[in-house]
Amino acid sequence: MGGAAEEAVRAATPEDLPAIVALAEALRRELTPMRGGRLWAVREARPGPADVAYGALLVDPEVCVVVGTLDGVVVGFGVATVETLADCGTLGVVTDLFVDPEARAVGVGEIMLEALVAFCTREGCVGIDAFALPGHRAAKNFFEESGFTARAIVMHHVLPAGAPEPEKPRPGQPYGDEDQAR
Repeated sequence: MGGAAEEAVRAATPEDLPAIVALAEALRRELTPMRGGRLWAVREARPGPADVAYGALLVDPEVCVVVGTLDGVVVGFGVATVETLADCGTLGVVTDLFVDPEARAVGVGEIMLEALVAFCTREGCVGIDAFALPGHRAAKNFFEESGFTARAIVMHHVLPAGAPEPEKPRPGQPYGDEDQAR
């Protein structure tokens, strides 16, 4: 018989939590060593125990959590949220999108992203943001092939650990080394 594996996407359920947690942990292991990954892991990644964080998302009616499957087995997950903007419009944000490395390049990521985009469209969002680390060419290409373009680039400067904090400026005084400001 053989044949190609059947990929599908569906809304995640509480029964999917163990698979989502395992995939979220794999996502963290994959991204953390990449450029920008260490800071992502402590800033953008979900804080706290994964089972608690993703368990809460699964029951939040304001969040879309999907799983991607191959022949009924969960091999990926995605999360989209909606943020209210200063002008009262809304922005969709794909906060998580991950497919097990052994299940990539067969279309699971694409159909999960389509489902997340459909959610954001139904919610009336003016656009959708998604995140890719610098240097994660595969993620960048995936989003670009799905119609996403960069709208901002975050610049970062690493400070040496334990460096003394600069003195706070006094009103009317230059910030930084006073000798250099003269």
